[in-house]
Formats: sequence, C-alpha cells, structure tokens
Amino acid sequence: MSQPIQLSFPMPKAPETSIHLHLTVNKISLLLFLTTALNGDTSAAPPLGSFVYALPDRMNAGQTLSTPLCVYESSVEFTTRLAKLLARKTGKPVYVGNSISFASAGMGGTVEEEMEGFKKVVEIVMEQVRQAEDNQK
Repeated sequence: MSQPIQLSFPMPKAPETSIHLHLTVNKISLLLFLTTALNGDTSAAPPLGSFVYALPDRMNAGQTLSTPLCVYESSVEFTTRLAKLLARKTGKPVYVGNSISFASAGMGGTVEEEMEGFKKVVEIVMEQVRQAEDNQK
C-alpha cells in the first residue's frame, strides 16, 4: 500500500477557501477524500458528505459503474460524477469521499463555480496519480 498524498489548494474564484484532498494511489484502486475549509479556520467540522464507489465497465470502456455507499444529498451528484470520471480515466476502481462546499465561492456556489472546482480537482488528482504510478515502476 502506498503512502497517502495530502494536498490543499485554493478553490477557483474563492481564494480564501481551500480544497483539501487526501489521496491514496494503490496498484489496483484509488481512495480519495475531499473537503473545504476557510483559510485558517479549522474549528468548524464539515458534514461527512457522500462516499461513492465507481469502477470501469470492462465490457464497455466508455461506461463506468457506480454506487453511493453513504449519501449526503448536497454532495452525492458531484461525488458520483468525480468517482465515475476518475474510474474511467485511470481504469481502476475508485472510492471518493466528498464534503466540499461551494457556498463560500464568489457567487455562492453556482454551476460554473462547481465545474471549475471539479476540473481543478480532476487535474490535480490525475497529476498525482501519474506521478505515483511513475514512482511505482
């Protein structure tokens, strides 16, 4: 089992809010946890959020299968989309736990702000996965 990677980066359009990620890249799976926090504020515990399992469909490469293991209504859609995309891109089963809140974003969490955050998370996670896989060789 590889060592977990822990990173934080500013949320797009809300630099006072950080997205924190905890990623474990194993040979056969990924485990990712995400949350947000206002810079310097660790007093408020975020809700647990959603936890989703996704895996690539071996019969149809363009499809992924997913199931929510723990549902928190405000985060389950984002978590499912993220888990399915990462499973498709990596070809591995993926577990994603997510309690990101876009409420502190510039316009209060619009679809555009959520999509920018989604893209940034995918970009950073895929970069870390590539680095971890290169190091495992």
